Amino acid sequence: MTTVLESRSVEETRRIAKSMGETAAAGDVFALNGDLGAGKTVFAKGFAEGLGFPYPEDVVSPTFTLLQIYEGGRLTLYHFDVYRMEDASEADGIGMDDYLFGDGVCLIEWAEHVEELLPAGRTQITITRDDAEGPSCRRITVTKNGVAGE
Repeated sequence: MTTVLESRSVEETRRIAKSMGETAAAGDVFALNGDLGAGKTVFAKGFAEGLGFPYPEDVVSPTFTLLQIYEGGRLTLYHFDVYRMEDASEADGIGMDDYLFGDGVCLIEWAEHVEELLPAGRTQITITRDDAEGPSCRRITVTKNGVAGE
């Protein structure tokens, strides 16, 4: 099932993500894709807020650490940024499987870099800029239970 949502502001993108965080369950995996500057980290902040993380502004993209763990909400958030991974096998070095099949929620930025490792039941989220509509406009495509066509 695919849903396309339109966001016209940073605040609206965060609200969309917050609502997804509010309904996330233990073991859920969210594969987040989009170009640089598309709003993936903004989405992550809203998602953490939806999970009840008390300091969503502290959520940053873990580009150099690959993984940030946020606790204190109703579920633990495992926030990955795998942009710098050259090969999906590098995910073994950080024990990604332990998190993917753990008791928290995984949000993976640049998920296409490790797509073959992700469970089929994931939620695929792609954020694209819509500059024709305005500088803060985004199209957020959400495909539940994997990628379209699976």
